[in-house]
Amino acid sequence: MLKIGITGGIGSGKSIVGRLFRVLGVPLYDSDSRAKWVMAHDPQLRQELTAAFGPETFDAQGHLDRTYLARVAFPDPAQLARLNALVHPHVGRDFAAWSAARQAEGCAYVLKEAALLYESGAYRQLDRIITVFAPQALRQERVLRRDLHRTAHDVLTIIGKQLSEEEKLARANYVIHNDDEHLLIPQVLKLDAELRGLAK
Repeated sequence: MLKIGITGGIGSGKSIVGRLFRVLGVPLYDSDSRAKWVMAHDPQLRQELTAAFGPETFDAQGHLDRTYLARVAFPDPAQLARLNALVHPHVGRDFAAWSAARQAEGCAYVLKEAALLYESGAYRQLDRIITVFAPQALRQERVLRRDLHRTAHDVLTIIGKQLSEEEKLARANYVIHNDDEHLLIPQVLKLDAELRGLAK
């Protein structure tokens, strides 16, 4: 069974592309939502987060206080690196267990969607990488339309923390163009057929 990564900068449309693959019956691991789940439910990680960021990391009911954690970790590069160093290995193990279950089901290939596929080191678990590409101006416009709470400065800050598009394209095995000029569905259908062929 092949393990395929799918990445792209904020606003590139990697989630939409992932949903199209899911319609074709391809299992998809959403790293962002799984990371939130693991942070809330993995006892060892909960302990590590509390030790690193204080008892306020979880509220009185034992729920992860994401607002507090974001306020403490995101503005400080050292604290953000510390948070990522704690979370990413646990998410990697979660993905390995999830993949093993899909392999037992006889899947030809699975997808792992992650914005920080390279930055987290998660690409090392994967056989091939798909990059979803859109020009930066279009990505900024999409994010501002989608996330009404964000400013243009917020979006540029996020883009600045992600690997450059040039680097993502250079490392990709496959590129899906989501630039409002190329149709998405034919690109996904073609790539699905190719990946199923490789997995035989």
